[in-house]
Amino acid sequence: MKKVLIIEDDTALRENTAELLEISGYTIVTAPNGRVGIEKAKAEAPDIVVCDIMMPEVDGYQVLESLSNHADTRYIPFIFLSAKTEHKEIRKGMDLGADDYLTKPFEEEELLSALESRLAKAEILAKHRAEGQQEPQVNNEEALRNLNELKNFFDDNGAISEFKRGVSIYQEGEHSNFVYLILKGVVKTHRMDEKGKELITALHEPDDFLGFTSFVDNVPYQESASALEDVTLAGMSKMEIKEVLSQSNTVSLELINLLTNNLAEIKEQLLQMAYSSVRRKTAQTILQFAEVLHKKPTENIKISRHDLASVAGIATESLIRTLSSFKKEGLIEIEGRNIRILKLDQLERIG
Repeated sequence: MKKVLIIEDDTALRENTAELLEISGYTIVTAPNGRVGIEKAKAEAPDIVVCDIMMPEVDGYQVLESLSNHADTRYIPFIFLSAKTEHKEIRKGMDLGADDYLTKPFEEEELLSALESRLAKAEILAKHRAEGQQEPQVNNEEALRNLNELKNFFDDNGAISEFKRGVSIYQEGEHSNFVYLILKGVVKTHRMDEKGKELITALHEPDDFLGFTSFVDNVPYQESASALEDVTLAGMSKMEIKEVLSQSNTVSLELINLLTNNLAEIKEQLLQMAYSSVRRKTAQTILQFAEVLHKKPTENIKISRHDLASVAGIATESLIRTLSSFKKEGLIEIEGRNIRILKLDQLERIG
């Protein structure tokens, strides 16, 4: 049986992953941190390593670097397992020599498929080395393997543009020639109703795509996009992206899945706007902005009342009255445009 070394500081995840792989016929060795993981890799000679990135003492990058520099462990396949989904973080690991990566939470099939694929590749390369053959060279022009590599492709080849806070990125009805990847900042997409009222349709954060429309028909942008804070984008023409997607069914399917999930989130937002009370809409919108802006409960959320009302789908006057009510109840603190959450659990329970 193939031996897998799992290096993970989360006890529950480490034990659950070990149990899953044992049931699937693997021999398992575990380590609670990077330092112990390096020791066990050298002592146990596993066939493959599955390693978290963010760990105390020694992180996953340091584990990979240490094993790569040791003669007995340099050829062991290495898979990163991490909650860090930003492509720059994943890319750092791949540049160091990792064979693959999975982001938490992951599906059972994803992990098993990654293990089988990397173990098979390692076996072939080991045979080449034993026979004195050179290892096959990686073709940098081959099709992209997954969505994160598509994001790396944007970062490498896209036209970089910067927008100051409040500046329009594109307007509803304009030709949709470009798709963007957000590298920095937060973007709001919005539409105007027949009465001229702005409705924010979504908030987009770093690592999100922006501006997708039909690749077949010349469909204009269906909504406008503006910078909620200083924003940096990598843009590529739809023709370039279409060419890339035509070479990889896997990336195309992952992109379809991503856009489908985005639609589901928008539907949920519309249902909330239609059926929730003003208090619930206001509370949920504050929480949504806190999540997108990566604010802890103790940190100030600086956002205009107009934008809050637009996302919640209520009149600005109603939102202001509700915020005042929350302040009197001690749920939030207000200072100018800044809002700070004081009682997160109570805000989450507002119905």
